[in-house]
Amino acid sequence: MKWLLQALTWWNGETLATRFYTWRHGKKVGEDAEGNVYYQNAAGTRRWVIFNGDVEASRIAPEWHGWLHFTWQQPPTEAELPTKSWVQPHRANPTGGPAAYHPSGSLLATGPGVPRDYEAWTPE
Repeated sequence: MKWLLQALTWWNGETLATRFYTWRHGKKVGEDAEGNVYYQNAAGTRRWVIFNGDVEASRIAPEWHGWLHFTWQQPPTEAELPTKSWVQPHRANPTGGPAAYHPSGSLLATGPGVPRDYEAWTPE
């Protein structure tokens, strides 16, 4: 079943064409903390990522994002980027998921005694 999803969709991991292109032309450059694997072709003119799990662009760390978009030429595995002391570790965008932010007063907010100044409408 997985091969069928890979043949017909791009959001369920790499497609068969991407897998073949990676096997034929890809040179592994590195891997990030989430298990995403980064490749480039022999000439260094194309760069791509094979996601480990969900295909979600916000899961790419900033240092790898810059390398993918040719902001810098060396990958983070060869030249580590200088960071400031106040920089927090990268995390994927939680919007729409269970870790999403819900302000107080939201219908989706959890916790005891959440004050509501309205009542949600329900069809009858």
